[in-house]
Amino acid sequence: MIRIYNSLTNRMEAFKPIRENEVSMYVCGSTVYDNIHIGNSRPVVFFDTVARFFTFLGYQVKFVSNFTDIDDKIIRKAKQEETTETVISERYIASILDTYRALNCLPHYKNPKVTETIPEIVQFIELLVEKKGAYVVDGDVYFAIDQVADYGILSGQTKEKLIVGARIEENEKKENPIDFNLWKKTEEGLRFPSPWSEGRPGWHTECVVMINSIFHGPIDIHGGGLDLKFPHHDNEIAQAEVAFNHHIANIWMHNGRIDMAGEKMSKSLGNIIWAHDLVRTIGYQVYRLLLLNVPYGQPMTYRPELITQAETDLDKMMRPYIALKRKLQLEKKSIKVATSLTDASLKGLHQEFVEAMSNDFNTANAITVLFKVAKLLNSMLRSPELNETLASEVVFLFEQLTWVLGIEKALAPLTEEEIDLVRKWQQARQNKDFQTADHYREAVSQLGVFLS
Repeated sequence: MIRIYNSLTNRMEAFKPIRENEVSMYVCGSTVYDNIHIGNSRPVVFFDTVARFFTFLGYQVKFVSNFTDIDDKIIRKAKQEETTETVISERYIASILDTYRALNCLPHYKNPKVTETIPEIVQFIELLVEKKGAYVVDGDVYFAIDQVADYGILSGQTKEKLIVGARIEENEKKENPIDFNLWKKTEEGLRFPSPWSEGRPGWHTECVVMINSIFHGPIDIHGGGLDLKFPHHDNEIAQAEVAFNHHIANIWMHNGRIDMAGEKMSKSLGNIIWAHDLVRTIGYQVYRLLLLNVPYGQPMTYRPELITQAETDLDKMMRPYIALKRKLQLEKKSIKVATSLTDASLKGLHQEFVEAMSNDFNTANAITVLFKVAKLLNSMLRSPELNETLASEVVFLFEQLTWVLGIEKALAPLTEEEIDLVRKWQQARQNKDFQTADHYREAVSQLGVFLS
């Protein structure tokens, strides 16, 4: 049984899919005026791992993440570069998708764009106006907060606290100072026709519409960074309550942010680390271990020494795995591929991994299980008698678990030339021709062959 901490109810809950053997997931994506930094990439990596685990368990996963491709920030960027918003948004969509691939993320079920969803957004706002959940003033449309009794149900904010405690921009058009914009009349940037004015949608309404347009009802999981909990996700829920009488998702999940030495990562502070730069430097496996070693709900402070630790951890895992696969090929001339587990101890490790991930996706504990599997790989390397069946099952288990975490390694079999090189090294050692053996040693080591 999978148990997940639900941000909506603030408690652990058993996961029960709306549709049998299917998981519907939506995670708020990027506003595409720039590349994503390491903080933005945390939900990308984490929720990809969630989707992988559900897939591993046999679910059909429909994982959607959007692109906000019209926004004030995109308009400003286009003005600075003297180009169009479309040029800016398409450039960064391509770049962000490239970063997703570099991070070894599975392709999403869909990546909807706001500009492709305008008719549905207009129709949705019309529904809210019809249901008295929104009102029109001079071509602008605002959501009526007073129509939602439990506004702030996700974050714990209340209307009274917000009105009294928040610094709210004065707007004489609003009936309530905390009402938010659904449609903005504008003469600037990309704009679209509507019954009220030429303009563009408000940010908070876009995700609600895209979820409903794709899934046609509530979904299993809605995720995103903790910074989106209020006001974005609260405002999503408020609109869905008025329009559809539900909370969008049965389970809401939020990942903690990444700080830089205790400071929030931001462009104004000049402490941004771009995800595509870092992943190209350290590789996706180290990058993902870096993020997954910390429970997703906790904040994370980025430090260079965490990269060093992740590199060490990856080496401890991968070195015996590669060496055992090489040993299997060298000793048996082919690799026997296991497709199931028969050994009781391996079944136990498999179950331990599943239990860790089923406990609110405890990736840190799941990584601990991987170390146990790596220890078994090591012991088999040093065994004078190689049990091929057991060895192939350990390799199979390791490959399954690393796939779930997205740190799997594609390992091509040794070529005939490479095998010949290893044989020459082995023959030189047997002949006690240590000078020749040393000559081949480095090249053999680079192939991942265990050097006893």
